[in-house]
Amino acid sequence: MNRRPLPLWAAILPVAALLVAVVTALVVKGSDFVADNSYLLLLGASVIGLVTGCAGARCSRSDLLKGMQTSARQTVPAIPILLLIGTVAATWMLSGVVPMLIEMGLRYIYPPVFLLTACCFCAFISILTGSSWTTIATIGVAFMGIGTLLGFSPGWVAGAIISGAYFGDKISPLSDTTVLAATSSEVNLFTHIRYMLITTIPSLVIALTVFGVAGMMLPSADAPARSAMTTALETTFHLNPWIMVIPVITVTLIALRVNTLLTLAASTLLGLAGIFIFQPQVVQAIGGEGLSGAFHTARQVLLTDTALSTGDASLDTLVATGGMKGMLSTVMLVVSAMCFGGVMMGTGLLARITQAFTSLIRNRVGAVGATAASGLLLNSATADQYLSIIVGANMYRNLYSRLNLEGRLLSRTLEDSVSVTSVLIPWNSCGVTQSSVLGVSTLTYLPYCVFNYLSPLMSVLIAVTGFRIIELAHNETAEEEPAPVINETA
Repeated sequence: MNRRPLPLWAAILPVAALLVAVVTALVVKGSDFVADNSYLLLLGASVIGLVTGCAGARCSRSDLLKGMQTSARQTVPAIPILLLIGTVAATWMLSGVVPMLIEMGLRYIYPPVFLLTACCFCAFISILTGSSWTTIATIGVAFMGIGTLLGFSPGWVAGAIISGAYFGDKISPLSDTTVLAATSSEVNLFTHIRYMLITTIPSLVIALTVFGVAGMMLPSADAPARSAMTTALETTFHLNPWIMVIPVITVTLIALRVNTLLTLAASTLLGLAGIFIFQPQVVQAIGGEGLSGAFHTARQVLLTDTALSTGDASLDTLVATGGMKGMLSTVMLVVSAMCFGGVMMGTGLLARITQAFTSLIRNRVGAVGATAASGLLLNSATADQYLSIIVGANMYRNLYSRLNLEGRLLSRTLEDSVSVTSVLIPWNSCGVTQSSVLGVSTLTYLPYCVFNYLSPLMSVLIAVTGFRIIELAHNETAEEEPAPVINETA
């Protein structure tokens, strides 16, 4: 049976409807409403995509099922990771790890250089671990607390943390997205990383300059206020240097490339043990004395909301935790995003959009510009950075070959436009996760993620100048080592 070709407007309709709905809700109801109801907007866009894609028998049931399966394979593994991130955040807070880091930050970090310090430190940790998610869920949470108590706006603090974490994730050879971009584009991993430095270093330098200037210009808490907060922390928690064994072991596990789920589970257990060892007063306040009190404490910390009274309202809000319950809205949004991505792929809507993108490209600048624009589109349409990288590589690999462009140019542009911008999309799994972990809505921190939105712009700018871009002779291929094999997507 011959199916009628799908018009381009019909393919774009679900994404356009979603974007219009988000912008309208933002203007009318505000960012909090968008954050709380994004899953409804995604499900509505999924229905529009399903109706549009299947109208006139353009889509078969088997095609739709394949699209949903592809989306689920990349999305479902993130759900237990999200739940464990919730338990790590709760146990690290109540065991004293995060309060210890906050106390050190309040005591030793000079406020005018705080944003710069947060960005650099998160970048360093992310390079070592290869994981922006883990960096933000641990060290990032601590910097978020420090910045809030120092008087910086949540948007600026989250922007500095995310910029640093995604820079490190992007250039680390331990990063799954970095390996995936190289593999999908058939480029050697270290060739890919070296080539990325051409666009990544300028973007980071500009971002650090912005954070340095902003830190000096923005108002911050004075010394007496910081001293009062430090006293409140020391009164509520027993801040013992041995507490730092917990993050040290966690970072070691990550550096050794232990499975992400096992690492997060081990970190949760270490944090839970730390509550009983270092913070017996917290156990008594939550669950009471005895074995039943210990059981109640563990259950509440891991599964539901927990609040402590520190004597300081801002600290009370900071040390409150949500456990797995706090991540359920994030899980719901991730599942909704999975449905939307599955519909866009299964109905052929995404394929129709990508065909329109590639058919008009004739030169180097057009190829890089289209790849960068597609990164944002794919992050919006699939709601998952892994799918976006894979689909983007498949979209443009033949085009780059036809234009005699190196594979490393494709892999670099994918990283510049997909992995670092995924966190800027409110319904993308990265945007959802970091917003929940840091307690700042995506639309609030988006303007301050300087590195993340500079990266695709820098990629296009370098393409315009032609710097270090080699256009191969016909049928010539770049001399590269075999591409690495990806063995984990954590």
